[in-house]
Amino acid sequence: MEWTIWAGFAAGLLISTVTAPVGVSGAVFLLPVQLSVLGVPSPAVTPTNLLFNVVAGPGALWRYRRDGALRGGLARRLVTWTLPGVIAGAAIRVFALPGPDVFRVLVAALLLPLGGWLCLRTLRPAPQRSDAAEPSAPALAALALVVGVIGGIYGIGGGSLLGPILAARGMPLARIAPATLAATFTTSLAGAAAYAVLATASSGPVAPDWWLGLACGLGGLIGGYLGARLQPYLPETALRLLLGTLAAALGALYAAETLY
Repeated sequence: MEWTIWAGFAAGLLISTVTAPVGVSGAVFLLPVQLSVLGVPSPAVTPTNLLFNVVAGPGALWRYRRDGALRGGLARRLVTWTLPGVIAGAAIRVFALPGPDVFRVLVAALLLPLGGWLCLRTLRPAPQRSDAAEPSAPALAALALVVGVIGGIYGIGGGSLLGPILAARGMPLARIAPATLAATFTTSLAGAAAYAVLATASSGPVAPDWWLGLACGLGGLIGGYLGARLQPYLPETALRLLLGTLAAALGALYAAETLY
């Protein structure tokens, strides 16, 4: 329907404008909108969300690269280890977690602690450090691999989980945001391709909703650029509290839906 296309575009634009400054593509918040408002079936909602990341990602990344923020090896290390995880997560999502009830439990289990963690670390921030705050190479590899699997199941690419974890260690957000968005874009590209292949081996609605995913992504492309452009001028504390509150509220909503 035409209204869903425009609603998806508006949702992608608004969400990405708010989330891009903190290194989150917005897919973590767009997914409940697609599932409950736009009526995308499960598990097709996951590859549709990954398609959003693929289309929306270059907007913020281009702006960060232009500003010189997309440097260093953090992005490369995150991409290397989240990539195999997201492909494995796609297979798990299709063959082990196809039902909407199980998926709502998963959404609640991810969003509630994520929102609480964001709020807690905003109100009681860890000391800001640079290189000393980065996890060791083995720890970062294990973290990125696990988050990649979760991201492949959830359709968020993994960056929105890596960001809060690294920020909680005291790493500056200006360094985290470009790296996690780069990892999200790359792993979402691989995840979307994996779902396209898995669609040939499944009788369920596994393929993405192409038109809706593209509409959401186009809105996210514009919103991501705007958010990255505005990052130096926005209060970090307010943005983190907003993200934490939204995540916790959405998680609570899905938890309630599974109980009633």
